[in-house]
Amino acid sequence: MEKIPSHDITPPTVGHHTPGETTTQEMYAKRRHIYVREIKGLFQKVRRSANWALMMGFFLLPWLNWGDRPAVWFDLAGREFHIFAATFYPQEFVLLSWLLIICAFGLFFITVFAGRVWCGYTCPQSVWTFLFIWLEHRIEGSRNQRIKLDNQPMNANKAWRKGAKHTAWLLIALATGVTFVGYFTPIRELVMELPTLEAHGWSYFWVGFFLVFTYLNAGWLREQVCIYMCPYARFQSVMFDRDTLIVSYDEARGEPRGRRKKSLSHTQAREAG
Repeated sequence: MEKIPSHDITPPTVGHHTPGETTTQEMYAKRRHIYVREIKGLFQKVRRSANWALMMGFFLLPWLNWGDRPAVWFDLAGREFHIFAATFYPQEFVLLSWLLIICAFGLFFITVFAGRVWCGYTCPQSVWTFLFIWLEHRIEGSRNQRIKLDNQPMNANKAWRKGAKHTAWLLIALATGVTFVGYFTPIRELVMELPTLEAHGWSYFWVGFFLVFTYLNAGWLREQVCIYMCPYARFQSVMFDRDTLIVSYDEARGEPRGRRKKSLSHTQAREAG
């Protein structure tokens, strides 16, 4: 097995600022591509199960019927919003306001006690990024194989793997766009009208918009969306306290860093610090 050379990523020491001294600082840190390693464990299993369930729900709901209409249909032209047996009208939007308020407080409550559960398990950006990375892993291989593939010059193997990956991403993005529009237009009619150019112009616009939006966000931007674009990330930390569950580096256990002796077991090395 070939090993990928390691690099020191320790941040440089920040010096003290002298009054009157002019300094320049980049607003955005230069991005370093993250090669995600596929790992196993209880929480990863729960996360994957939640992600697959949410995606199946999103893609399947528009195809379900309730009587002679779609089970979930936001009929903007008819000003009727059907959710299974219930039908809501614009004058009842106050109920939507209450629902959003309840969801917001529920999210805040969960964040205080359990940390970034929303971000890791149910956020659409995380869910679709997980799907894109899952496809990437299946087509290009493990983390080390992907690093090696990116570092080698273009050849037939690299070309077909990259082409297959981006084709799969675009197909998922297209399915996402069609499905989203299918919540506002009966999806069975939509999939028949799109290829024959009989669909409404706005249908093509929104399918194309979400195709590009999904492809860029989940395939290329990924964590950059969370760092720079997500409004929830801006105020999430104010809901944390000493008892909030977070994933962080335990300096007391991890320092001083260094290679452990090969003769030591994992438990012995941990006890030795």
